[in-house]
Amino acid sequence: MASGTPQQKRLFTDQERPSSLSGSDSPFALRRQLNERLDLHRLQGARHLHVSPPGKALAKIAAEVAACKRCVLWKTRTQVVPGQGNPRAELVFVGEAPGAEEDKQGLAFVGRAGRLLTRILNAISLDRDDVFIGNVLKCRPPANRSPLPDETASCLPYLLAQLDIMKPRVICALGAVAASALLGESQPIGRMRGSFIPYRGAKLIATYHPAYLLRNPPEKRKVWEDMQKVRDELGLEESGRKG
Repeated sequence: MASGTPQQKRLFTDQERPSSLSGSDSPFALRRQLNERLDLHRLQGARHLHVSPPGKALAKIAAEVAACKRCVLWKTRTQVVPGQGNPRAELVFVGEAPGAEEDKQGLAFVGRAGRLLTRILNAISLDRDDVFIGNVLKCRPPANRSPLPDETASCLPYLLAQLDIMKPRVICALGAVAASALLGESQPIGRMRGSFIPYRGAKLIATYHPAYLLRNPPEKRKVWEDMQKVRDELGLEESGRKG
């Protein structure tokens, strides 16, 4: 467990390979690939500069998470869920904590709520591979209860380190628990959602958690409004598909 599962290691290394530019790629993908090439050229021209690529730095954190015993949740977890996706993501989604399916697979947002999140992404012309998806907690709380204060305090530094490595342009907090943990204040999600807030060099926006939308489908309209703001902030093209 200390070194992370092979599947978790691949989450951060598969996208480190240089890719060719194509005129058919989206502006979002082109910008990401150009940044990768610029980083490569900078490294090649600096003999004494030692910089860890984002994927390797994230994999190191994932290994630390796998060995973590900072709170009692290590005793009941099946697998840690460090988060997964593009190590150079411009958009990061942060949820509350892993659920039962995530605990089984070691991946974030892979259950019903995860499938809805995928549709939400598709609605703004993105796929899961374009973004990074994680949680405040890296281990599932028993019976999916809300995180306890000491659990959040123990686990949040891992997430903040991941954000500092990726340096995303936009962070989307899914639900009041995630937003409150990041911002250090507790408010109803209805008051927190819909506006960008400067946060660690990025812009943070809160919206409803996909699991809440499964129970309250009419609220999807508000999430669509929030995601349109994210789409516009990132300069993405409208896809015409809604989640």
